[in-house]
Amino acid sequence: MAGRRTTRTKAIVLDHRAQLGEKDLILTLLTEDGERVDAVAKGALKPGGRLAARVELFCETDFLLAQGRSLSIVTEASVVNPHAGLRGDLSRVSAASCVCEVARLTCFEDVGDPYLYAICSRALTACEQAPDQERLDLVVAAYAFKVTAHGGWRPELRRCTLCGDEDVSFFSPKAGGMLCSSCAKDVAGAVRMGPSGRDRLQSLIKSTFDQILAMEADVGTTTELVSLAHVWCATHLDARLRTFEFMLSL
Repeated sequence: MAGRRTTRTKAIVLDHRAQLGEKDLILTLLTEDGERVDAVAKGALKPGGRLAARVELFCETDFLLAQGRSLSIVTEASVVNPHAGLRGDLSRVSAASCVCEVARLTCFEDVGDPYLYAICSRALTACEQAPDQERLDLVVAAYAFKVTAHGGWRPELRRCTLCGDEDVSFFSPKAGGMLCSSCAKDVAGAVRMGPSGRDRLQSLIKSTFDQILAMEADVGTTTELVSLAHVWCATHLDARLRTFEFMLSL
């Protein structure tokens, strides 16, 4: 590694994007500065390898990264927060995977935004703290809408996105928010949403995760919110979100 520039940073492991060779992994990391970094963890798949437990999905790890030709190279790693409460629980792993997939799609190489690291870390902790599936659903939906709103895709909930009428009763991810009944006729996929639905969605965006974990909601309502978050993110991030598909299939 002589002569290579190194950087120390704390980062969340968002994805094992690909396998490189038989024993190496390519990681997608969200650094504490809010940047996306792709890095090679050499020997991470080797039985008993020193990196194996330090580069698991969802881990917050202190990395020493060396600059490579196209990818960074993990030279040192020590776990800061393993988010151990997620392990061994399919529902929690599924929820955390949704958080990390959205995080991966909303962070970018050489573009810093510390908010992205902070909210991703808090959402993963909230997935550990959630007492039941309903609260897990709320955490995932809240994270998805909060992060996309921060990135510029905030849903318009007060008036029709097409004509400006305040008498709205439909919601359309494609249109960017609420629609009046007249405009909704011309927008495929618009779903009916009353005042209570708008209030719930607004509350998810504005509330802290502590407040969200204390919210009461039935499974039908929370499943609807996760489904809405799924379509919203898929539409505005222009991606197929397989983790949401899996979570909704459970």
